[in-house]
Amino acid sequence: MHRLLVLYSKPADPDHFRDYYVTNHLPLVMNWPGLLAWRYSFDVAATKGEAPYFAVFEGDFADAAAMAAARASPHGQRLAADVVNYATGGAVVIHYPVPDGTG
Repeated sequence: MHRLLVLYSKPADPDHFRDYYVTNHLPLVMNWPGLLAWRYSFDVAATKGEAPYFAVFEGDFADAAAMAAARASPHGQRLAADVVNYATGGAVVIHYPVPDGTG
């Protein structure tokens, strides 16, 4: 499995972020070809001090090639272009393979 992780910094208008994300962005995510599972949270906390991020998204794909194809697809491009509509604080996007833990 391969995971895409998006870390969102605090936006200028947190209420707009939450509303737009749930009402507009997540419906696009739900139809993203190749996406096996996804999750998000607005309740990001740090073990010490204030969390550096406002929200987080995780998306799982079969492998790195499937994720790359999904991101390059017209739908993936639409998702990426939509981020400016709510993430005024910016976003960090990283990805990595996830071992299944059955050693």
